Amino acid sequence: MAEGIKNRDTEPRPGSPLWIYLAVVTILGAAVLALAMSRLTPADIQLLASSPAFWIVAGLICFGELRPIVTPGSTEEDGGTTSTIFTFALLLHVGLPVAALLQAAATVLAGVLTRKAPFRTAFNVAQYCLSLGAAALILRLFEVSPSPADPWVVDGAHLLMVGLAAAAYFVANDGLVGTAVALHEREPIARTLRSDLAYQALVNVALLSMSPIVVVIMNRAPALLSLLVLPLVAVYTNASISLKREHQAHHDGLTGLPNRKLLITRAAEALSDAHRYERRVGLLLLDLDRFKEVNDTLGHPTGDRLLQLVAYRLRHGVRPGDIVARLGGDEFAVLLPSVRDTSAAREVAARVRAALAEPFRLDGMFFHLEASIGVALCPDHAPDCQLLLQRADVAMYVAKERRLGVAIYDAAKDRNSPARLGLLGELRRAIDRGELDLHYQPKVSVADGEVLGMEALVRWHHPARGLILPEEFVPLAEQSYLMRSLTSYVVERALAQAAEWWADGLRVQIAVNISARDLLDSNLVDVVSAGLLRHDIPPTAVQMEITERVFMNEPGHAMETIEALAGSGIALALDDFGTGYSSLVRLRRLPVREIKIDASFVRRLANGGDDAVIVASIIDLARALGISSVAEGVESEATLAALRGMDCDAAQGWHLGRPMEAGRATAWLAERVPRQPLQAEDPFLPAP
Repeated sequence: MAEGIKNRDTEPRPGSPLWIYLAVVTILGAAVLALAMSRLTPADIQLLASSPAFWIVAGLICFGELRPIVTPGSTEEDGGTTSTIFTFALLLHVGLPVAALLQAAATVLAGVLTRKAPFRTAFNVAQYCLSLGAAALILRLFEVSPSPADPWVVDGAHLLMVGLAAAAYFVANDGLVGTAVALHEREPIARTLRSDLAYQALVNVALLSMSPIVVVIMNRAPALLSLLVLPLVAVYTNASISLKREHQAHHDGLTGLPNRKLLITRAAEALSDAHRYERRVGLLLLDLDRFKEVNDTLGHPTGDRLLQLVAYRLRHGVRPGDIVARLGGDEFAVLLPSVRDTSAAREVAARVRAALAEPFRLDGMFFHLEASIGVALCPDHAPDCQLLLQRADVAMYVAKERRLGVAIYDAAKDRNSPARLGLLGELRRAIDRGELDLHYQPKVSVADGEVLGMEALVRWHHPARGLILPEEFVPLAEQSYLMRSLTSYVVERALAQAAEWWADGLRVQIAVNISARDLLDSNLVDVVSAGLLRHDIPPTAVQMEITERVFMNEPGHAMETIEALAGSGIALALDDFGTGYSSLVRLRRLPVREIKIDASFVRRLANGGDDAVIVASIIDLARALGISSVAEGVESEATLAALRGMDCDAAQGWHLGRPMEAGRATAWLAERVPRQPLQAEDPFLPAP
């Protein structure tokens, strides 16, 4: 905090506690400076002016004041200044007047060049003068009062005295600045002083311990002062390299915003303070709506520049102290280290949406963007960082799904019980460790039993709980940040298996289930297309199954992804048909090639009645639209016979084949599917 309050943005309100404090400190500092300068005689000034050492030290003080040492974890505001080394050395060697005058001149020069507010510069001058004055008092107690005419030289016997003077300087400087910061931030003074006491003490010990060495050099070989430039340059260079590496590790390369890693670190720090001082912390998760259209239409370079403009508006649309981060793609987060309540958090979210509502002008075009924002607070909605992130994500999904713009986390809309929340963390590790496997269930022709494809069904082999079925963990993932990772994992494993079968001559299509959350992810098409290219298989090797229920809440966003998948040549099937709300008009417009009749109707088919009428009607409808019909849940020969009588195209169920792990599925296919030899034009053949 050596630079005081130089980065505080607004001038304090007259009459406020901060204004009074700054005024008192400035007046006292001015008095100390005036008193010190009154002791300088013309002879002293002449001696200084004729001393090369004085001018070298003066230059080093100005340079140090202009260039604070900023290291990872610090800012220019709390970074150390090398001017401290030489100012304290002047105090020891030629007394308070010269040290205070040079430090004041350097501070004013730095204030003018960096365009600091006058009140800040005045406070910084006063803080230094008072701190140097405190150190000078300690020296006077030991009857040390140097001057330009009678300089003092430090030796080994004076280390205790110098240490006490340095301690007085540090305590005064840190106390003055810390109090100002506490009053500005409206935080307890003691807590503010404790927050970075260890760091400030370490920096000041390192700097002040060099001052006696500078005094000896000034006395015995002033020309050697120029050699100090080299180690100082090395310090600045190393600090700059370390800062650059730290910035790259914790910031997004495109926008310069903090990344997920730094966001989690800052959130953990804010939550620690919140628990200690009974405050609330807020987290906003933000997703840009329909941003993929920009990348698809104008290309990724334009999309990247638009993201940079979005980042700029977000930084300037939040409160001072709030942290804006980019999580990836078009997802951003805003951490509110201190927030009054949900209403205040909603106000920040509304301000962010308003900042993005103004059209973006880029390359002569205007872009209109909207954002869906989820809000969660600690301790109201979550006690720790991971839960806060997860529940803000749930709220964002609700906001996007229901077109609310902003949604506060609501436990009634979150199906995650405490036990399932624990399962969420285990699922994350399971994905990383590869504990999830795919089983494959056959889809066969009702007419002749020909194998038409295999449906990939994810299974979780939990090390303690054994086999966990998807009904238990997929809905959990769908309401969390893990859905994208889970889908990418399943798609990758399914495409790898398809490539293996196709290369072995088993040309069967693998179907992968896609959730509603996946259809709101603009990266889904890129993930699938990249996987097909990586495994060198055609789009016909895979089919995506989408649930009919997705069209209840988000038909517009879902259609964008569906049309993109279909445009890529990937076959689409409408799963669980009959349980959702698809109209005939929407069904006719959907680029699907297959309808899968929900098992709840098929299982009761042999009993006749309404279920038989519904199934027959769906089959007739599919035939009229030129779409294949597939019956799920076929568990008996009687059901299969009934479907054959209705001219259903295909069927799935335990009667025809249970889900099998990859090895068994391969053997099962080898017995029933004729192998097709590789052709020269096959896309999966290795390059010659």
